[in-house]
Amino acid sequence: MRQTTIENIAAGRRERRRRWIIVNSLLLVLACMLCIGMLMMGNTIYPPGDVIRVLMGESVDGANFAVNTIRLPRMLAGLFAGIAFGIAGNTFQTMLRNPLANPDILGITAGSSVAALFCILILRTSNTTISIAAVIAALVTVVIIYVLSKGRSFSVGRLILVGIGVQAMLGAMISYLLLIGAQQDIATAFRWLSGSLNGSQMNAIIPLMISVVVCAPIVMILGKHLSILELGEESASSLGLNTDRTRILLILSSVAMIAIATATTGPIAFVAFLSGPIAKRLVGAGYSNVIPAGLVGLNLVLAADLIGQFAFEVRFPVGIITGILGAPYLLYLLIRMNRKGSL
Repeated sequence: MRQTTIENIAAGRRERRRRWIIVNSLLLVLACMLCIGMLMMGNTIYPPGDVIRVLMGESVDGANFAVNTIRLPRMLAGLFAGIAFGIAGNTFQTMLRNPLANPDILGITAGSSVAALFCILILRTSNTTISIAAVIAALVTVVIIYVLSKGRSFSVGRLILVGIGVQAMLGAMISYLLLIGAQQDIATAFRWLSGSLNGSQMNAIIPLMISVVVCAPIVMILGKHLSILELGEESASSLGLNTDRTRILLILSSVAMIAIATATTGPIAFVAFLSGPIAKRLVGAGYSNVIPAGLVGLNLVLAADLIGQFAFEVRFPVGIITGILGAPYLLYLLIRMNRKGSL
C-alpha cells in the first residue's frame, strides 16, 4: 500500500513536470513566431529569408533600415518589457497571495510614470536618468504604501486599498504634469502613457535589457521560496525560510524591472495583472510559475502590438489593446472576490 502511494506521488510529479515543460515549450515557440512576425510585417512585408540575411549583417535593398532601425528595437522592447511586467506581476501576486496585488493596482507603475513624466516634460533628461528616476520613484512608492498600510498586523486587503488610494493620488499628479507641460510635448506624453512601442531605439532599451538579464534570474532562483511564501508567514518561517531577506530580494528585483520597463515603453496596461493567472492556469500547481509568467507576458505584449498595428484601420498603441483585454478580467475578478467575501 505504501509503495503504491509513493508510486502515485512520483507519477503525479512526473505528469506535472511534463505539463510544465510542454506549456513552456509551446509559449516559447509562440514567442519566436511573434518575434519573426514583428520583424517581417510593416508597411512593407519582407520574407523570412531577407529578415535573416539582414540580422546576419548582409545588405538587402530597402530592408536594412526597416528591420535594424525600426522593427528590431520595437520587437526587443516588447519582448523584454513583456518579460519584466509578467515576472514582476506574478511575483507580487504570489508573494501577497492575492491576484489584485500587482504593480498596476498597487500604484507602483503609477509612481514610475510620475517620475518618468517629470523627467520627460519638465527636466527633459536622458533615457538613463529617466530609468534611474523611475526605479527610485517605484521604491519610494512601495515604502509609502507599506508604511501607510502597516497596522498591528499585516493585512493584504489593507495594503491593496492603500495602494489604490496612492494610485489615485499619483494619477492626479500625472494630470497636473500634463497640464503644466509644454504643448509640443503633450502628444508624446499621452502616447507614452497609453503604453507604446512606437519609436523604440536600441540605446533606449539597453537599461531595460540589463535589468531583465540581471533581475529575472534572481526571481527565478527564488522561485521555490516564492511558492513557500504563498503558504503564509508562519508556515514559511517554520520551514526555515528567511522571509524578510527573501521578500526584500524579490521586491527589489521586481520593482527594478517594472520601473525600467515603464520608463522605456510606458505603463502597458494589465500585462502584469494578467500574466500570472494565465500562466498558473496553463501550467497548473506544483512548479514555479516565474518562467511561464514571463513567457505569457512577452506573448501578450507582442501579440497585442501586432493586433494594434494591423487589425484595425487606425493603428493603436499596445497598451490600448492590453487594456481592452484586461478590463473585463478585472471586473470578473472583483465580482468573484466580492461573492467569496475576499474584499
